[in-house]
Amino acid sequence: MKPTLFIAGDSTAAIKGATEKPMTGWGEFLQGYFGTSLEVNNCAINGRSTRSFVAEGRMAAILKEFKHGDYLFLQFGHNDEKKEDPSRYTDPDTEYRDNLHEFITSARRLGGTPVLLTSVSRRRYLEDGTLDPNAVGAYPAAMREVAAATQTPLLDIFAASQLLCQDLGVEGSKAIFMHLPEGAHPNYPAGVEDNTHFSGEGAREIARLVAQAIEQSAGLSELQSMLLTNP
Repeated sequence: MKPTLFIAGDSTAAIKGATEKPMTGWGEFLQGYFGTSLEVNNCAINGRSTRSFVAEGRMAAILKEFKHGDYLFLQFGHNDEKKEDPSRYTDPDTEYRDNLHEFITSARRLGGTPVLLTSVSRRRYLEDGTLDPNAVGAYPAAMREVAAATQTPLLDIFAASQLLCQDLGVEGSKAIFMHLPEGAHPNYPAGVEDNTHFSGEGAREIARLVAQAIEQSAGLSELQSMLLTNP
């Protein structure tokens, strides 16, 4: 039986419905990098944090299906930092780390491989034209530290996406996020300027960064062998 790669995360990775398009989650493009060698099961959901993902039973549902040899990709942070919402907020130094530790332990207990992905950066530039290193608060740093402490493979998508936005520049980076003028799309008749969620082009680019990070990870040799050479 071929392995399954489960994605647990938020709206930046989640599958988008017809009424949300052209907004797209990067997880929608990941299957294309593996062909039929494994199945990508994208369980990311809009608006979720590590806390609400557990509270709603979503992690339990993944673990019920999770089997030996599977992969659990974990990318949270955007909603964990929402202090105004106690149903989602987690302190990056305590509960956020505790939740990640629990996810990692659960995946390993079932014979699978947990993989931590730092949050995709928001499109937030400073006055000097550089990306804000705190665009997702303290959560990327906390995840890096949890990865090091638990010897869990880390895909630093925050750093990679910041480099991508830096290369594209202030104006060019709008194309990969949800920036639409008034009347450009029936789902957004008034237009939209969203610096968190991706266009189809942007989601494709982030999926490419994820695949590149897998390819460069010393701890994911088996997963690397499943990557297509020409997706």
